[in-house]
Amino acid sequence: MFETSPRLEIYLERIKQNAQSVAKLCHENGIQLAMVSKVLRGNPEVARVFLEAGADMIADSRVPNLRLVGEHHPGIQRLLLRMPAQKQADDVVMFTEYSLNSSLQTLKALSEAAVRLGKVHKPIIMVDVGDLREGVWPDDLVDLVKEAALLPGLDLVGLGANLACYGGVMPSVENMQTLIDVRDEARRVTGLELGLLSGGNSSGLPLLASGKMPKGINHFRVGEAIVLGRNVLDRSPWQGTRQDTLQLVAEVIELLEKPSVPIGDTGQDAFGNEPEFEDRGIRQRAILNLGRQDVVIEGLEPVDPGIIVLGGSSDHAILDVSDAHTQLKLGDEVAFYPGYGATLAAATSEYVKKVTIA
Repeated sequence: MFETSPRLEIYLERIKQNAQSVAKLCHENGIQLAMVSKVLRGNPEVARVFLEAGADMIADSRVPNLRLVGEHHPGIQRLLLRMPAQKQADDVVMFTEYSLNSSLQTLKALSEAAVRLGKVHKPIIMVDVGDLREGVWPDDLVDLVKEAALLPGLDLVGLGANLACYGGVMPSVENMQTLIDVRDEARRVTGLELGLLSGGNSSGLPLLASGKMPKGINHFRVGEAIVLGRNVLDRSPWQGTRQDTLQLVAEVIELLEKPSVPIGDTGQDAFGNEPEFEDRGIRQRAILNLGRQDVVIEGLEPVDPGIIVLGGSSDHAILDVSDAHTQLKLGDEVAFYPGYGATLAAATSEYVKKVTIA
């Protein structure tokens, strides 16, 4: 029995099963797999099961997370997902082996850091194939690679693309082929091998599973499909995975019958929204010791299907528990399956205890 709530329960063996399933799909198709630890804030125990399941490298968006993972698992290969800040160049070179980049100025900073520290860093140049987040435009790639190839301390290992994050653009045969084509042109002009082609994140798995992923794409960066078992294109369960890998648990700190519509004139809530309410009469409402400072409340799915998440404020989540399958009392705990945004926030919040369970 755990004494502390709110808490995020992380079921390691279930995550490992998911990781093994995704690794099998990737490796059978000649694709290296960087398993992404960022949604659970670089948790070293999660990194351990990733490695046991066949991860070729661990990826994260934050250098401190990768430093932590490296301290617990010496010798692993680490990939920084978020493009480096120039002021972080020394830390990036010291605590990661690979990073995603699109700026010559940043590459120069990494080069200087690598020379200063006596290391060789391995940038992956990002190409924007349509999602309009990071990446150099395809027409500008060759010029960037030509200049970056002259920088000491760097080994340009390949190219990458990101999809389905900002613009929601799905991986396709066409945009993956664009990545291959610009690599081939850069290879022809510069003579560099550029052997690693990182075709994207969890969103690329459906194209891979369909057998339509163009040959030449040989690296993926996968997090959500492993940690949450979700197809990120529609959030349906991903094949061969389970979705009960995490539970977020909070305590009932008030339990009263109240009207379902506020009484009096209403304006904006604490976050500048104008909430709408459905009149369902007098209902039993539970308040939990969990709020928007800790979690994305809209991303919580109650384990008890009879519970409805009504909303919340900074420090409280408010539920309709009138139809809960188990009758609640003050002090009881309520569990949720958190979605991606809810998991990311809860894992980052220092007010949510993280508990790993074998």
